Amino acid sequence: MSTTKLSQHVLTLSKNSNASSSPASTTAMMSKDLSKEKPKEKPKSKPWIPFTTNCCTVENQLVLGNLSRCRPTRAEFSRKIVHQFPSFRRLSFSDLSSSSSTRVTEDLAHNFSSGLHNFQLSELRAVTQNFSSNFLLGEGGFGTVHKGFVDENLRPRLKAQPVAVKLLDIAGLQGHREWLAEVIFLGQLRHPHLVKLIGYCSEDEERLLVYEFMPLGSVENHLFKRISVSMPWSTRLKISIGAAKGLAFLHGAEAPVIYRDFKTSNVLLDSQNFNAKLSDFGLAKMGPEGSETHVTTRVMETYGYAAPEYVNTGHLTTRSDVYSFGVVLLELLTGRRSMEKSRPKLEQNLVDFAKPCLTSSRRLRCIMDPKLGGQYSIKGAREIAALAFKCVSPNPKDRPRMQTVVQILESLQNLRDMAITNGQWPAAAAPKSGRNGVNNVRGMRRDVRAGNYWKPSPLAPSRKG
Repeated sequence: MSTTKLSQHVLTLSKNSNASSSPASTTAMMSKDLSKEKPKEKPKSKPWIPFTTNCCTVENQLVLGNLSRCRPTRAEFSRKIVHQFPSFRRLSFSDLSSSSSTRVTEDLAHNFSSGLHNFQLSELRAVTQNFSSNFLLGEGGFGTVHKGFVDENLRPRLKAQPVAVKLLDIAGLQGHREWLAEVIFLGQLRHPHLVKLIGYCSEDEERLLVYEFMPLGSVENHLFKRISVSMPWSTRLKISIGAAKGLAFLHGAEAPVIYRDFKTSNVLLDSQNFNAKLSDFGLAKMGPEGSETHVTTRVMETYGYAAPEYVNTGHLTTRSDVYSFGVVLLELLTGRRSMEKSRPKLEQNLVDFAKPCLTSSRRLRCIMDPKLGGQYSIKGAREIAALAFKCVSPNPKDRPRMQTVVQILESLQNLRDMAITNGQWPAAAAPKSGRNGVNNVRGMRRDVRAGNYWKPSPLAPSRKG
């Protein structure tokens, strides 16, 4: 299903977020509706309940003005029932958020009958051996992910395959909404660089998601885990192209989808030559429509990847995803994480540390990932550095569109000018940060002459000066 049609299905997603950040506007809108009623006239229907009381519904419709004023238990939350929805065009997060688990299952099954499988909790327990720790793939704030195996006997049209089962921790309303976001977005979006959602489970207070199994795990594991073999330059380039295509697909519709959580841990790899796919759509949002320039929402993205304007104002656009992509490009170039508290203070933030080196070929060599051992394209690294520099620009308007990013990256695939064969490796030691966080390369010039680099010997005292 196209993202244009998807925007009609989840039209109220961004509006709900706006209401969540502005309780005053919600109250004002309610007061405006009340002003239309005649004074002293008893309402024929059930009277409305003021937003300032301990309830979050007004005339059977969920109000997302200030959830901190009303925090029902998950059991109470699940017991709320709303009216039937005649078509999926009206299906939204506000519709399903207030439904019981039974009603949620019915609505989703009705609208995704041909695309997603509605699993029972007992079935998912069986395929994961009761969520055994022996089948644990990963865990985090969202919950745990376990490996399982399904076959054609479990469901019609379900082929035998390994799967990844995510058991979400849905404490509070936010977890349930993130589960819904994944079902609604991945239930309708299909692309070679998006992880395929096979099915879901909504039973009592449990919320689960069933994905295709990605055997090679995340980019984060391959790039940063010490036990892993160094990721080759060609693989890093292939991953960046695949991830860029995934984002370009999301941004390409008339009403774009903002991914909002782009980072190395959310880019998964299948067994087909490290094909990259975006996963975890719990924070995804519909982009601005019409004359709107942005979506306003509270900051939920991982620090270090989030665009500065989003952190400072809550204004979210597709260019926010471009910034996050630029940070991941820097991670692929340098082998450093976006944030590393264990490093010296001025080197903890990767963007601040690397940015002064991105426009100089000489300084760029000093921050390239040493695990590459010089096996990278000189021109390719220079072009990617220049692209990353634009992506992490503090001005969103200066950042390129993802389709442009894809074109630039694809043009670098056949370069063979390896640094190690061109006398530009090993590189000098990485420059230290100066007082203002700018890398100092003055001391490096004495040791870099005509492609010759001095490297201290472990058997001899270090040279000074």
